[in-house]
Amino acid sequence: MAREIETERPKGFTAPRLEELYERHAQAAVRLGYLLTGDRELARDLVQDAFVKLARRLVHLRQPSSFEWYLRRTMVYLAISNARRVKAERARVERLGRMPQVGAASDHDVAAREDLRRALLRLPQRQRAAVVLRFYEDLSVEQTADVMGCPAGTVKSLVSRAMDSLRLEVSR
Repeated sequence: MAREIETERPKGFTAPRLEELYERHAQAAVRLGYLLTGDRELARDLVQDAFVKLARRLVHLRQPSSFEWYLRRTMVYLAISNARRVKAERARVERLGRMPQVGAASDHDVAAREDLRRALLRLPQRQRAAVVLRFYEDLSVEQTADVMGCPAGTVKSLVSRAMDSLRLEVSR
């Protein structure tokens, strides 16, 4: 016969069953979730997530009356987390929507891009490397300096001179 692992609890303590807690608190949690999100289905999902998170901690609950407080707090954190995730997804979609489509380039865009590529190839090697690492690879100044094995100030100088040269080339 398997023995349950016993944890230290105050005398007379009996852990409430998850089912009982759900029946007692789920409706209020859905209402709270709805007020936080404005979406009834999302509110129900948040309640489910909150109960899953809290189920693991029930054995550590010293006072069953504090469950409601933990549930509220978890609901608020989950709602905030969800709002941040949705905001980040919308920003990403907007950024992608503003990017030029690969197949939608006009002849002028292709010619301008080719002119820029040729001008980039005419730059000295270190300036070209600094520009490519900073803007194509999207590395920070410090990361570019690490890759190139030079100080950050040198990267800034190389990029500045390269951009001046590119502006002159492209404006012709």
